[in-house]
Amino acid sequence: MPKTSAADLQKAAAAIDLKGFNYELSLETSVGPICLTLDAVNAPGHVRNIVALAESGFYDGGCFHRIIKGFMIQGGCPQGSGTGGPGYTIPAEFNRTPHEPGVLSMARTSDPNSAGSQFFICLEKVTHLDNQYTAFGRTADPASLAVVQAIGAVRTASGDKPLEPVVINKVTVTRKPQ
Repeated sequence: MPKTSAADLQKAAAAIDLKGFNYELSLETSVGPICLTLDAVNAPGHVRNIVALAESGFYDGGCFHRIIKGFMIQGGCPQGSGTGGPGYTIPAEFNRTPHEPGVLSMARTSDPNSAGSQFFICLEKVTHLDNQYTAFGRTADPASLAVVQAIGAVRTASGDKPLEPVVINKVTVTRKPQ
């Protein structure tokens, strides 16, 4: 994990221009590429946060540490265990986006305002997450959703830990003028 401080990450997030640009993330994973379009209209704070983390290299070399078949794949923990974060949390931005296949959402503890760096991508429609977790993007195309589904099919131990690591080699941010 890069040595960017929590304060520097938060400062970088605040400087992200959401009025002039739309953002996409490209995750180069050991299973294949995943392109995600980010939804700054419904969750601007979450988009700023993930863009700042991605641009700092926070996710590079990480993994999808939690895979629950028929539910979701989760990554973004710097320890790869599900226990870590960036050193700060961000407020929830619950919205009307349904949690359905390919939707990107932020993981958190039982505290709604405890999200930091961990995210998940839905494998199926999971309505019990709607308006309880912040959805802030989705897979950009069918090929990306197919990679998410392939990760979702990886064999796991103890219910949700992949038997073979699913690595996030690099995350790249693309800015598209509005």
